[in-house]
Amino acid sequence: MLTTLNTSYTDTRAADLAWALGREPLPALATLELELSGAQLQLRLLGASHQVLLKEARGTCSETVACIPGSSTPLPLGVAERVGDWEYEFAARVEVLSPPSFEGRAQELLALVSDHPHGLAGVFPGSPHAFTAMVAQRREGQVQWRTWHAYPQDSQLVATRTRVDVEGRAEVHTCG
Repeated sequence: MLTTLNTSYTDTRAADLAWALGREPLPALATLELELSGAQLQLRLLGASHQVLLKEARGTCSETVACIPGSSTPLPLGVAERVGDWEYEFAARVEVLSPPSFEGRAQELLALVSDHPHGLAGVFPGSPHAFTAMVAQRREGQVQWRTWHAYPQDSQLVATRTRVDVEGRAEVHTCG
C-alpha cells in the first residue's frame, strides 16, 4: 500500500534516527494491520519514521526507529537480544548513493513495497523520493520485517532488517 503522508518531512538526516525497543505506541500517520499465522503485526508510519507492534499468543514486541527527542540510543548497526524464549535481531545500514542511483533505488523500493500484500510505504510531500517503506512476512517460526528510510537531500538510504523468533515454549514475553 502506498500513501502520501499528510505532514512535513520530520527526519532531516539519517544520523538523526534512533532505535528503541518496548516503547508505547506513538501517533501514526498510516498503519497496516497484518495477521501472519497467529501473529498480529501492525506496521506504523510516524511523522518521524516507523514503529512495528508485534502481538502473538506468547507476548508482545514494539520496535521504534525514529527521531526520538531526548533519545540517547543512536541507530545501531546490529542488536541481538534474548527476551524470554524469543530471539530479537535487528540490523541497520546507511547507504550513500549518487543522486541518479538514489532516485533509481527509491523508485524500485517504492514499487516493490507498494505492490507487496504486506507492504506499507508513505511518501512525504515535496519530494517523491522522501519516504519510509516497510514490508513484513512470517517464515520458519519467525516474524520478519524490513524498512527503508530515504533522505533525498543527502542521497542516503537507511535500510533495517528485523527478525523475531516467536516459536518456543508457551510463556508470555515482552520485547524490550
